[in-house]
Amino acid sequence: MQLCHTSAATSAVFDDPNLVSSAGLVPVLTLARSAGLRELAHTHLSVPTDKGANAGLKVTSLVAGMVAGADSIDDMALLRHGGMGRVFTNAYAPSTLGSFLRSFTFGHVRQLDAVASRFPGPAGSPDPAGRLLGWHR
Repeated sequence: MQLCHTSAATSAVFDDPNLVSSAGLVPVLTLARSAGLRELAHTHLSVPTDKGANAGLKVTSLVAGMVAGADSIDDMALLRHGGMGRVFTNAYAPSTLGSFLRSFTFGHVRQLDAVASRFPGPAGSPDPAGRLLGWHR
């Protein structure tokens, strides 16, 4: 196969307001909600000032962005692009997420590690991933 060389410039624009580039996030965030990610982050993460407000939602936004392929703060904008606002609520601006992360100290990283160690749920609770996927009766 050979590319047609008649066009000097080629571009693709995905600007439809109904377009959702990462529809696969729906089951992932459903699982995260079922497992209590937001509540865990809210309980165990204490970032001071207004930067730490709604820590659970900000952590969930960061996880969603990373799952969707974001590898920088600027890439987190994909959570607010196109029709994503119709599928997900409370998606933070990349600058807000960056300010949140920049306010972290080593202690906050340890707190976030405590969240990760308790995910997908507290010890003794039913496995939310298995429940969501139908592995439990």
